Amino acid sequence: MTALFEPISVGKLTLSNRVVMAPLTRNRADENGVPQDIAVEYYRQRASVGLIISEGTQPSAVGQGYLNTPGIHTDAQREGWRLVFDAVHAEGGHLFVQLMHAGRIGHPDNKPVPDVVAPSAIAAPDGIVTATGQQPYPTPRALDTDEIAGVVAEFVHAARTAVDAGADGVEIHGANGYLVHQFLAPSSNVRTDSYGGTPVNRARFAIEVVSAVAEAVGPERVGLRISPSHNIQGVLEQDEADVTSTYRALVDAIRPLGLAYLSYLADPRAELIRDLRSRFGGPVIGNDGFGSTTTRESAQALLDEDLADLVAVGRLVIANPDLVRRWRDGTPLNDPNQDTFYGGGAEGYTDYPAL
Repeated sequence: MTALFEPISVGKLTLSNRVVMAPLTRNRADENGVPQDIAVEYYRQRASVGLIISEGTQPSAVGQGYLNTPGIHTDAQREGWRLVFDAVHAEGGHLFVQLMHAGRIGHPDNKPVPDVVAPSAIAAPDGIVTATGQQPYPTPRALDTDEIAGVVAEFVHAARTAVDAGADGVEIHGANGYLVHQFLAPSSNVRTDSYGGTPVNRARFAIEVVSAVAEAVGPERVGLRISPSHNIQGVLEQDEADVTSTYRALVDAIRPLGLAYLSYLADPRAELIRDLRSRFGGPVIGNDGFGSTTTRESAQALLDEDLADLVAVGRLVIANPDLVRRWRDGTPLNDPNQDTFYGGGAEGYTDYPAL
């Protein structure tokens, strides 16, 4: 059976192992969305995983959701990320930048522009942390049909910027209730134009983003993350037949592109995930739970059951910069401190000890 510590080819890269650092929002960029020196050290420390997927990074000012998240659309942001990429590569690692347009999961107080956009003018439930405290999500502005090409172009610009700065590739964030996912789900997309109404139409935006980015930087530098039926942040996908049709339409359309990988956050043993893995035909990154900790045993099980080719790990990579070595040698692990996951400085970010 394939072991977590065996090499694998992803795109044109040869990864030294099959442990992937999951995309993890840490809220430590400056007020202009520029990664700081502390981020350079954070990613450098974790370069021994086979592949790092960066924290969600906005492709435009409008796309920002949370406070102090990095962007990849300005010159200053590009140069901040360049230092990160150089540090990871110096350690022999590889890094894809996750492009995350938050869509309606945003607030005017959290970004330099007040616009909050989505497929439809439906507010997300609950609220978001802003500089002045918790506030309800605003009702977003529904994108006009003729605006959508411009949003696709923002993803393309961000992808080119990332690759030009030295990133190994980019991951399109089509999961977790953010913009691309909002287009996929009937609960957040009630459009009546060519981007809504049917599973094929709701998948159109995701297909256009992935296709345009792949054309711009090369499909071997592009991955896609999905989370069918994650049912988070008001993006609900509860009709099994509709979910199956939507994600089959998406995966069938992108398969010919020859992407670097498809990444899923879902029940790995669900019939749909097995079906999509087969349809995609390329490397698949599995993640066996958003609310639970991925262990060495659960990660290895995904490979043993042929549910994935690589495994994304979150909490334990935060707490153990040398997780691959610890898992391989069976040595004790540091425990993650959830109180320091979001915001702050070095504590809980770069001060977890290596062996």
